[in-house]
Amino acid sequence: MVYEKHVKHLNTQNVKTFILKNMPKSHIHPTWFLNTPVLCEGKTLCYTNSTKTQLQLDVWLGNHSFYTNSQILVDSEGRVEKFLKKYKWKQ
Repeated sequence: MVYEKHVKHLNTQNVKTFILKNMPKSHIHPTWFLNTPVLCEGKTLCYTNSTKTQLQLDVWLGNHSFYTNSQILVDSEGRVEKFLKKYKWKQ
């Protein structure tokens, strides 16, 4: 009876050499930034990892009208005025 030795393709000993040898285009991946600040209204909320150097938020938990019990209308690009003009409503 003949026993064959099984070759381990991906284990902890040869993963790095496998990736380095078999990655065809290592230069196409974006740069990964550690400790990227998440900003809202100029204030740093937290830090995370990202492919961008900074992350900008318009609305988050601290200024969302549902959580702050206030009626703040976030109008981007005049959509409310466009709707009112289209249906001829007076504000």
